[in-house]
Amino acid sequence: MEKHILCNGDSKTHGRCTNLSEEIVTATEADLPRILEIYDIAKAYMRANGNPNQWNGAYPDPETLRTDIEKQRLYVYKKAGSIHGVFMLLLEEEPTYAYIEDGSWREETPYGTIHRLAGDGEVRGLFAKCVAFCESKVKYLRADTHFDNHTMQHLLEKNGFERRGIIYLKNGDPRIAYQK
Repeated sequence: MEKHILCNGDSKTHGRCTNLSEEIVTATEADLPRILEIYDIAKAYMRANGNPNQWNGAYPDPETLRTDIEKQRLYVYKKAGSIHGVFMLLLEEEPTYAYIEDGSWREETPYGTIHRLAGDGEVRGLFAKCVAFCESKVKYLRADTHFDNHTMQHLLEKNGFERRGIIYLKNGDPRIAYQK
């Protein structure tokens, strides 16, 4: 299992972490019940905040998450041993990014794609922590989000991502594309 210890601001002393209560690790099958709970919390938040059409039904579904766990590309954020966040980091080309409309990608060099990032609302700065982890893996990052997901748009832009255009999911649904 891959493990990444997080140090924030003054939690570093002489180059070492003094607060080891935060970490990002690859998800395991045992994490799946909590991961599904976090996605349910995120879905409820989206519905309550003007985003009723994203992540409908069972998506993200257990089968997709199990595939990501097997491929070791699903990660969980833990604080004091409890899971508070989840995301997928794809370190290969994202097929739906091959065509971009009303814009272009800034870099075509190898990139990582952040998908399905969600938290339980208990940890401030979760998005930035996950982005920092991803940046430790790959220089260029991409992401996309639903037009109604104003919270994610704000977080992406606040964390240095730029709108690059519109991409389309496999089912034809449009998404706002971002790159950092």
